[in-house]
Amino acid sequence: MASQDGNEAVVMETEGSPKKEESAGANLGDEDAEANEQSGQEDGGNSSSQCQASVSNGGDTDDGKETVDLKIIWNKNKYDLRIPLDATGASLKERIHSLTGLPPSMQKVMYKGLLPEDKTLREIKVTNGAKIMVVGSTINDVLAVNTPKEVIQQEVKAEENKKEPLCQQKQHRKVLDKGKPEDIMPSVKGTKERLPTVPLSGMYNKSGGKVRLTFKLEQDQLWIGTKERTEKLPMGSIKNVVTEPIEGHDDYYMMAFQLGPTEASYYWVYWVPVQYVDAIKDTVLGKWQYF
Repeated sequence: MASQDGNEAVVMETEGSPKKEESAGANLGDEDAEANEQSGQEDGGNSSSQCQASVSNGGDTDDGKETVDLKIIWNKNKYDLRIPLDATGASLKERIHSLTGLPPSMQKVMYKGLLPEDKTLREIKVTNGAKIMVVGSTINDVLAVNTPKEVIQQEVKAEENKKEPLCQQKQHRKVLDKGKPEDIMPSVKGTKERLPTVPLSGMYNKSGGKVRLTFKLEQDQLWIGTKERTEKLPMGSIKNVVTEPIEGHDDYYMMAFQLGPTEASYYWVYWVPVQYVDAIKDTVLGKWQYF
């Protein structure tokens, strides 16, 4: 019996051993499952955080800046441009350069007059869909011109310095002696204004007749209108603008547009309000005067 009990004990032990291993394996399986579940939860948390990060990054388009869509028109070509509303005129010129290849120093950019470089598009009230006119030539075009405008202007200034004041010359005195026109536009001393949206009117021309100036920026033209007719001049054909304050009335100027190589081509206009003088010169000649 003892041997049989011993055998039975052996048998029981050998049969019991797998159960212990099986129980240990089950415990390991449970631990692995818990570990996998915990890992899955951590992975899920990471995926969630990554998803949240991608969503927040997606809202950074244009850095949240307010933009306007503009239509840039240059040399009969049209370009669409989106730019921040708080960009300056100088920044706009850089963007135009990237579109057209036209260097900023060679650009005359116009929106209701010559666009100031130091002000933002918001300050000058540029609206969405606005048309921006650009006038200018590339370096190659400039070098191809025989007589630069700046040379002509220097020669004219040198000649003016040799002469008596324009107001004292006989040809001008006969017009100025008529006195200030009653319907002339009012002047504002000590300020510089952009071109008005209406024609400058009430002025005299060389013959003493009434004349008005209309700046057609979209066509890059100056219209000089009289009772008899209207002359439509491309601004590129005007080689210089000569100005001088009227003696005794320094809030008004006399002004000449040089249409040819000599003084005989001057078209004189009298009683131009002082606040528009610089705007007229900048619009016709531009701040760059290479040709």
